[in-house]
Amino acid sequence: MDDSLCVSDCTDCPRLVDSRSQIVNGVGPTDAQLVFVGEGPGANEDEAGEPFVGRSGTVLDDALDNAGLARGAVRITNSVRCRPPENRDPRSGELDNCRRHLATELAAVDPAVVVALGKVPAQNLLDRSVAVTSEAGDVHDARVGETTHRVLICVHPAATLYDASQQDTFESTIQTAADLAGEGGDGDGQSRLGEW
Repeated sequence: MDDSLCVSDCTDCPRLVDSRSQIVNGVGPTDAQLVFVGEGPGANEDEAGEPFVGRSGTVLDDALDNAGLARGAVRITNSVRCRPPENRDPRSGELDNCRRHLATELAAVDPAVVVALGKVPAQNLLDRSVAVTSEAGDVHDARVGETTHRVLICVHPAATLYDASQQDTFESTIQTAADLAGEGGDGDGQSRLGEW
């Protein structure tokens, strides 16, 4: 793990400091072509110190596998690195405070595609209101810190646990991410980046 991308001590958000047991940093290669961004750690992630290790993580792992991607080949991180109390959504000030850490991580990794897993990360990255279910699969350029990234909107993996009709949308968006990054199955995605 690249220590330069790890936040080891941050007290910017007192409520999150009180709620967390540890800071949950991103995991995966620091030169990954795909970076998946969630909203924040839940109880399982806070305990394990790794993003997306609970039920949502299993859904994500299965979709990655179906798209021909190994979890270890992609980078997975969150919009905030500390667990919000009772797993509530991160508040705007908390997202703002943690944005510099996300910006640093994305600039260092410089992926071909950033996948926003759900409404909170999509809105945080794109800095606008997002209707995730209708915009899933859409790609937009977004400035995060000093760099611009291609952001692919995706429903959150947990959405498939509560609404089975989201499964196809979720899996097809993960496949789109793999194609755009030239990873997984066909490996012809690099040429598709120019289409967006």
